[in-house]
Amino acid sequence: MPTDSAQQETVLLSGASGMLGHAVATALEAKGFALRRLVRRAPSGTDEISWAPDAGGVAGPEQLEGMAAAVHLSGSNVASHRWSTAFKRELTASRVNSTRVLAETLARLKRPPRVLIAASATGFYGNRGDDALDESSPAGHGFFPELCAAWEAASQPAADAGIRVVHLRFGIVLGHGGALERLAPLFRLGLGGPLGNGRQWMSWIGEPDAVSAAMFALESATLAGPLNAVAPNPATNAEFTRQLGRAVHRPALFPAPAFALRVAFGEMADEALLASARVLPTRLLAAGFRFQHPSLAEALRAALG
Repeated sequence: MPTDSAQQETVLLSGASGMLGHAVATALEAKGFALRRLVRRAPSGTDEISWAPDAGGVAGPEQLEGMAAAVHLSGSNVASHRWSTAFKRELTASRVNSTRVLAETLARLKRPPRVLIAASATGFYGNRGDDALDESSPAGHGFFPELCAAWEAASQPAADAGIRVVHLRFGIVLGHGGALERLAPLFRLGLGGPLGNGRQWMSWIGEPDAVSAAMFALESATLAGPLNAVAPNPATNAEFTRQLGRAVHRPALFPAPAFALRVAFGEMADEALLASARVLPTRLLAAGFRFQHPSLAEALRAALG
């Protein structure tokens, strides 16, 4: 671990402007790492490197030589639009294409990073009812699981080059932004409630634990492959909405019927909002990871406090 400027190691980070990326950047700098951020515009300082994954890749890839690690967190928000054909292409490009470009670039370096931490999602598992799912469980069926599987496969060039690759399958991250930023105002107005019948499982993780999981994967030399970045206590949607209502001191009385969600959101309703994935952090726990907020009530209080 770097302790002074003479020993300081550098980490390449994509997606630094997002909620999770910003928090990871802060944690990396607190640990003593220097950061180089990948940005899709002209660099505004020496800590930024321009890249265009869909048109030319990284500008000056020699700038990446000798970095200790790469953390790849960029990607369009899956819930920001209805899943039209055009938006599906955007989701694929922002995740699969960008990961492939980065992995191929790192693989060609003379002094590649030791590790690539690449974001993925519990959407990999699809709609699996009450089944308990861990990293050994196969991918589900549908657009979202296929997207996640392709997303992870896109990093294979880095693995083939001997770089340790970790796929962090994030659940819903509860922090100052993201899903809670959209949900909390509705619940504070007393307008929140379960989605559909509320029996579908939601796999979540508090933002501090999501950041710690990324740091843990970065520093644990024996970890590679998929890693479920979720809390050890998944909740049904009904329990999640009940706990969120309690956290903002409002009852969660207004369920959203499944048919209305399908009308409003189309395919995304069944694959994201109504899908059930009871995902467990089996490999994280086996490796000795300790959660700061293992219970949903704790995580919500920390996020909304």
